[in-house]
Amino acid sequence: MEQQHAGDVAVAVAREHSVDTMFTLSGGHVFPLYDGAVKADPPMRILDVRHEQTAVFAAEATARLTRRPGLAVLTAGPGITNGVSGVATAHFNGSPVVVMGGRAPHSRWGSGALQEMDHPPLFETITKLATTSTGPDTVARDVAHAFEVATAPHRGPVFIDFFMDHLFGPAPADRPAAAPAAPVEPDSEALAAIAGLLAGARRPVLVLGSDVWTDGAEEAARAFAEELRLPVIPNGQGRGILPAGHELLVTRARGLAFSRADLVVVAGTPLDFRLGYGMFGGKEGAPLAKVVHLADAPSQLAAHVGTAGAAAGDLSTVFRELAAAAAKAGVSPTAYAGWTGELAEAATAAIAGDAALLAADADPIHPMRIYGELARVLDDDAVVIGDGGDFVSYAGKYVEPRRPGCWLDPGPYGCLGTGLGYAIAARLARPAAQVVLLLGDGAAGFSLMDVDTLVRHGLPVVMVCGNNGMWGLEKHPMQMLYGYDVAAELQPQCRYDEVVRALGGAGELVTRPGELGPALRRAFDANVPYLVNVMTDPEVAYPRATTGV
Repeated sequence: MEQQHAGDVAVAVAREHSVDTMFTLSGGHVFPLYDGAVKADPPMRILDVRHEQTAVFAAEATARLTRRPGLAVLTAGPGITNGVSGVATAHFNGSPVVVMGGRAPHSRWGSGALQEMDHPPLFETITKLATTSTGPDTVARDVAHAFEVATAPHRGPVFIDFFMDHLFGPAPADRPAAAPAAPVEPDSEALAAIAGLLAGARRPVLVLGSDVWTDGAEEAARAFAEELRLPVIPNGQGRGILPAGHELLVTRARGLAFSRADLVVVAGTPLDFRLGYGMFGGKEGAPLAKVVHLADAPSQLAAHVGTAGAAAGDLSTVFRELAAAAAKAGVSPTAYAGWTGELAEAATAAIAGDAALLAADADPIHPMRIYGELARVLDDDAVVIGDGGDFVSYAGKYVEPRRPGCWLDPGPYGCLGTGLGYAIAARLARPAAQVVLLLGDGAAGFSLMDVDTLVRHGLPVVMVCGNNGMWGLEKHPMQMLYGYDVAAELQPQCRYDEVVRALGGAGELVTRPGELGPALRRAFDANVPYLVNVMTDPEVAYPRATTGV
């Protein structure tokens, strides 16, 4: 039997699962994985970063943008612990990421070798599987299993580490064939019951979440919404499934929709704080709305709140079969016409009401002016990435993607520092598209050093920093609660653009609203990593009513 070292075999198995890039930060414990990538035919791209969290965030964004598994390779000990937040983010986002880690040699285990640590227990609660490969002879099987687990619905991260001496050792070249998971078939009776709820509803709302995109169900979801004439509110990567300007897209009437709905169908996202924990309606003595939950796997169906209906399975199948069941149940889309029209009018009015602030000449600059200018220069296929608090909350409200798969934010875990890793992945996944990273000045401090990675690897990205010199998401609430704030100040007017220039990119400072448009155009024309550092009004706080609806 032909022999290769275990690193060769692990890389070959990853290639068979459609991985073409390894995100990493160099470490001796994982050299055989690099050697396997270099010698592969064709070679696997090795993209090295400046912090391990960036490697995992890049792998996670790759999975979310391409709907193929992402791969991060981390060296032992601190290399792996630095990646924990990235793995947790992948867990909450349902992103199929495989993290391969180095491990102190088996022959020295227990004697205090450099960076000797049992890593899998750190990951048990934030992965689908956290394990150690048992030896060179099992590497092919172990790695194949890791990818199969990561990509089976409900998707998520898998951690696997390798003893250093095992990774350098010879391993069998033969490996098991890839075994894609069979799609989960939804329960037809459950779908029929949901169709009955749709038939009895007069004010339904359809919420489309990230898993609709991840599951490849965006076309089926759009067809379902259009066939039944359902008003739609997107969540996470569900944004863009109905493009900006679509007559059924009522994002800007979200509050009205959720307060007056009598049925809310939530597909592909948990009933978490972003959706009022699944409690809709109930305002001014009205009854709570009935809630239907659709998920890609039974494990994702809400357990903390009662639902009137639920179904799990391949989401394309769910939408197609639910549409058929609705037709059989006599669902008449015309029954929703008045409600859909009311929400559309409210959304149109809200958009019109934003016009003044989106073009505001206020000095200091209002954050909304940035989004007004950005809308003028974004292409239909632009990938927009948010990494921040208040500043990025405006993006979630005012940036409406025109295509699916073009929006990335940290997701429900809310981890800052995702931005540079996401931008790296977006530039690789969408080489011809604009890539725009929206950074709060707080978030910039977590990962801006990885502009060096963009520069070294020739990855042009436009970065826009909303710089108000504070942790705005904390400062304003503390002032409201206590009349003072602590630990909420950042350096006023910090020159993050000069940091980017020092790392080999380009950038400029913007202090007046009239400078914004020209600065953004220069950034897109530069074809290098470019940061537009915008001084925004520190007195402006994003208007939050609650943490739920």
